[in-house]
Amino acid sequence: MGMKDQFQDRAGEWQDQAKDKTGQARERAAQRSRQPQSERGRQSTRDIDDADREMEERFDQDYDA
Repeated sequence: MGMKDQFQDRAGEWQDQAKDKTGQARERAAQRSRQPQSERGRQSTRDIDDADREMEERFDQDYDA
């Protein structure tokens, strides 16, 4: 087997790996899209509320002493 053949075999393997990765990315995207939009929005507002609450608690602890 010549160098050209070996390189072509590797190129084919790389292409197959790239196709597998894109397929996996599509599957993950499809799973995310199955999650209702309203749930995704609620999660982010919960995170913001938690951060605000935590900030207020820290502020209160710092200035109560």
